Amino acid sequence: MSKVKLTCFADEISSELDEQLDILEQEGLKYLELRGVWDKNVLDLNDDELDRIQTLIQKRGFRISSIASPVGKYLITDPFEPQLHDLDKAILVAHYFGTPYIRIFSYRLPENEPVEKHRHEVLHRLKLLTEAASRNHVILILENDSNLYGSTDDRCLEILTHCDSKHMRAAFDSGNYVMNGVQPMNEAYPKISPYLDYVHIKDAIQEPRQFVPAGVGEGCIEELLIELKKSKFDGFLSVEPHLKPYLPEASNPERVITAIRALKVLLEKVDQEWE
Repeated sequence: MSKVKLTCFADEISSELDEQLDILEQEGLKYLELRGVWDKNVLDLNDDELDRIQTLIQKRGFRISSIASPVGKYLITDPFEPQLHDLDKAILVAHYFGTPYIRIFSYRLPENEPVEKHRHEVLHRLKLLTEAASRNHVILILENDSNLYGSTDDRCLEILTHCDSKHMRAAFDSGNYVMNGVQPMNEAYPKISPYLDYVHIKDAIQEPRQFVPAGVGEGCIEELLIELKKSKFDGFLSVEPHLKPYLPEASNPERVITAIRALKVLLEKVDQEWE
């Protein structure tokens, strides 16, 4: 049986790397998403800080699953050149930590303007980013986040088919689809699954509109895990809790532990091994 790999957006635990690793180790995880450490975004870390991270994770037996960059989480009308520089930095960091994956987004659109007005520029920019990824032997994983061009299944599919590359793949996020009125398994999964390389684990409900632990909401996480098992998926399931509204009185570590354990329950239920 193929095993999936569990990872986590560990900056939701703490800004301190030691505290992030303590919780992940407690829960049996050996991978983490590198998004934020010491109150700095991954792309703002200097060489000395990257060296500190590398030394600590190697000492404690951890690996980086992806570079969770903010590339593409900008207005489509913002200048493009700085984002190319951001991608260059993300590529260097990905190579340094030995991961092929860099998380990206699909651009915010100006309010009260039709989506079609910006379609060409969105696709053009994402194609250029994909070409840069191909030249540098990394894989961009596109998150279907809210308030972006690719917030729906159809527009995600449009991006993936337009870029048409093994260097632009999908980071499937059920919770985000729920937040955008898309049924994750009935609508999104059949379209996106041929491009799926990575999975973000967060669930959601529409009333009240908030993220919830896996299996609690409308994200069909159990069904997703069953389908992934059928396809012999052996990639990353990345826990991204976002549980502050759902557990307002809990600490950040408690919220992350709740999210990780909810996923573990579902993995056991569907008889899916993990590492």
